Amino acid sequence: MTALAPAQVRARLTEFTVLDVRTPGEYATGHIPGAHNVPLDRLREAVPVLKRAEHADLLIVCASGARSERARAELTAAGIEAAHLTGGTSAWVADGHALDGPAGARNVWPMERQVRLAAGTLVVLGLAAGRRAPKGRLLAGAIGSGLIFSAVTNTCGMASVLGKLPYNRPASETPDLAGTLTALDRP
Repeated sequence: MTALAPAQVRARLTEFTVLDVRTPGEYATGHIPGAHNVPLDRLREAVPVLKRAEHADLLIVCASGARSERARAELTAAGIEAAHLTGGTSAWVADGHALDGPAGARNVWPMERQVRLAAGTLVVLGLAAGRRAPKGRLLAGAIGSGLIFSAVTNTCGMASVLGKLPYNRPASETPDLAGTLTALDRP
């Protein structure tokens, strides 16, 4: 039970403890009902609680499935079995299922889209700057190299940086990680 389609998850949703590994800002825009927000970059902090607590089957969710697969692999390496939602919340919504979230929540772009915008902008700026100062093209080369490294290692430094921006931070009504871990620690 590694990857599950939205229909499979919907049929068994009450059997899962759902961890959403998106940024708090993404989570606040809408999440699978009952999901707990544990951002991927802080997943290691949750491992002791997840090992200690007795949970229903764990299901890991993100926007597209890439981060949730990384999180599932990390949890498996720590001795915690988990499944992940194929296609993430995007596939969940495309399959006709609703997301929970506060009324009037701000709309934050998925992290993958934010990375594409930032990387593309920096490449264009590097090429434009290179017309006046040839060393400006180094920016485009550095971003291209970073994207290759990101693909090979399945990590993304730019996403880590973007995740710290104010609009990717939790809204006041979104539980912080400590509150989430306390909720997960309850039987």
